Amino acid sequence: MTRISRLAPALLMLACTPALAVADQTGPTITLTDGVVVPQTIALPADKAVTLTVYNTGETAAEFESKRLRIEKIIAPGETETIQLRALPAGSYPFVEEFHEDLDTAKGTIVVK
Repeated sequence: MTRISRLAPALLMLACTPALAVADQTGPTITLTDGVVVPQTIALPADKAVTLTVYNTGETAAEFESKRLRIEKIIAPGETETIQLRALPAGSYPFVEEFHEDLDTAKGTIVVK
């Protein structure tokens, strides 16, 4: 076996890595900025698992929480978290940026149709 043939699988994997990384980032995103959630409504298809990406662009820590989905994630300033959402039936799933839950701008809804 030549050196090239032994390296070929690793080189192929490296060549495909950027494409895989881009594919993972195509799901919905939410940005949390010191009590402001953007967007406040996200529409998702029913019965399909989705990866949700949550960015904290604020200067303080944020907590993405959905009691109905049983999710709590604390996100440091400047950090990003990905949340795997299971396939959900149609319905509304409220969420909040809990550290600022007294603000209307900190509330949102995932609407599954």
